[in-house]
Amino acid sequence: MGRDTAIKSDYALQVRKVLIFTLFLNVAVAIAKVFYGFMSNSVAMMSDGFHSFFDGTSNIVGLVGIWIASHPPDENHPYGHKKYETFFTVVIAVMLFTTCFEILRKVYQSFLEGHRTEVTPASFIIMLFTIGVNIFVMLYEKKKGESLGSDFLIADAKHTKSDILVSFTVIASLVFSGLGYHHADIIVGLIIIVFIGRIGYEILRDASNILVDTVCLNTRAVEAVVLSLDGVRGCHDIRTRGAQNAIYLDLHVLVDRDLSTEKSHGIADHIEEAIKREFPSVVDIVVHIEPDVKEQQVSVDSRGQGFQ
Repeated sequence: MGRDTAIKSDYALQVRKVLIFTLFLNVAVAIAKVFYGFMSNSVAMMSDGFHSFFDGTSNIVGLVGIWIASHPPDENHPYGHKKYETFFTVVIAVMLFTTCFEILRKVYQSFLEGHRTEVTPASFIIMLFTIGVNIFVMLYEKKKGESLGSDFLIADAKHTKSDILVSFTVIASLVFSGLGYHHADIIVGLIIIVFIGRIGYEILRDASNILVDTVCLNTRAVEAVVLSLDGVRGCHDIRTRGAQNAIYLDLHVLVDRDLSTEKSHGIADHIEEAIKREFPSVVDIVVHIEPDVKEQQVSVDSRGQGFQ
């Protein structure tokens, strides 16, 4: 138990370090975009800046979520608090959809007012600089998320990816606005909404799969491992649930009906060891031992035929 607690504590610490580091970068990027977007009257640039602010806000949400998720199991939460991390990825999706609404409102106002965007070399310099920072943040979070098995970091990396795509469309809007196509800024604002909405949907879909206990491990591969062990006569009803780095598994195993309880328990222990060795992300296994009734049925049938 002490080892598991230490592992969870280290996991939470590593994720927090990533979130704090990327928080400062996201805030710096957001301030640059919003400030210059306001100065140049660029809807697309300000919208992109607000999107970046949500990147920073999602880091803060993540820090709270990871802190709650790292709490050990207790009487009311015997399986731990891991799903709180997944729950807070849903919060990110909600924040993204809220961003879509705010940008849409700004686009509508700009269309009615017939605004003009001031395009300068500084606009392009700021956008290219912020794109470089966002690419670094996305790759960094994605790498750390995959190595740590963090649903939240992977979702946040997707969030930042949407920011990069949005920034490229902003540059396109600046180019067309400079050429005299003043409605390009508004059109790009609408394109940004589509990008952000799609990322929000993907995050919500992945989080929902975990929250509704969608299968998260190849059951045929698990069955192959179990059937390769001595004393196992059969395996069925394999069920998995959980997240990438915390999978819960239960299954039914057939053994010789004449085996003692002690030997049957020994087979169950070997099954747990083999599965955890083959699939390190499995954190909990429940093995239901059942007598092989087929063997008994064959014996009865054979005696019946012999009697006839």
